[in-house]
Amino acid sequence: MAQYRRPPRENINGIVLLNKPVGVSSNGILQQVMRIFNAKKGGHTGALDPFATGLLPICLGEATKVSGLLLDSDKRYTATLKLGEQSDTGDTEGEIIQLLPVPELNEAVIEAVFEQFRGEIEQVPPMYSALKHQGKPLYYYARKGIEIDRPARPIRILALDLIGFSENEIVFDVLCSKGTYVRTLGEDIAKALGTVGHLTALHRTQTGSLHGDQMLTLEEIEARKLECLQPLDIALQHLQRIDLDAEQAALIKQGQKLRLEQPKTDLVRFYDDQGVFFAVGEWQVEKQLLKPKRVFNLPSGPNTNAPSGSKA
Repeated sequence: MAQYRRPPRENINGIVLLNKPVGVSSNGILQQVMRIFNAKKGGHTGALDPFATGLLPICLGEATKVSGLLLDSDKRYTATLKLGEQSDTGDTEGEIIQLLPVPELNEAVIEAVFEQFRGEIEQVPPMYSALKHQGKPLYYYARKGIEIDRPARPIRILALDLIGFSENEIVFDVLCSKGTYVRTLGEDIAKALGTVGHLTALHRTQTGSLHGDQMLTLEEIEARKLECLQPLDIALQHLQRIDLDAEQAALIKQGQKLRLEQPKTDLVRFYDDQGVFFAVGEWQVEKQLLKPKRVFNLPSGPNTNAPSGSKA
């Protein structure tokens, strides 16, 4: 019997806006997407916990060069906080370790507590996290019952709005900076209300300029395949667009710098004389020049990469 040989991996370039299901790790779902496309290279931008759902941008091929920029971006979530029960992980993955009564809630009380968390605040990272201590993630120590001292870190809560509540549950919308743990935010909100709590649901709706209204399930991605690929610059719409002529584009592709007017953003999107996005540039203040930061090696031809770019 002839042995089955998997076809060679392909150079697939683009971004897939995945609606991550509950109960699977971000890396696990990444591997499934890569199998669907038979892609050589891929990565996700900002892991979601297994219990969490929602927007998980999957970067394939040259789009992986964009992923670092997405990791630094603000993110938006819808969270459900159950009050009166504390879990050791801050979510449904852990064991309930404390029960406390829940004070009577009303909109004014909740709003007063929310106001304490808006803006620049400090947050202590949870033990059940991937942050490293002496080369090992914190969750390694947490599973052994070892508590590690964690210094508080500055974060920004750009928006925190009440969606609804019941006698022991609050649903809220939060827009936050990189490095924010919404599980910990939920626990801190519960504590400020005079009780304990943990998240029972967490759904990401935005990553930088990417919004959840375009995300697809794994089944939809498998059915549509290459139709699902978004252009690389869909993730960079917050950067100023700069159109170059053929000579300027050639210089950037060769790693040279350009003397152009100072852009409105420190990073910019470069497009060639055909209107094709091909690089991210960076403004050098000291030299008053634009230099290439990421140049994308996108082959031409059908089905080799997603559409070339947005006119925005």
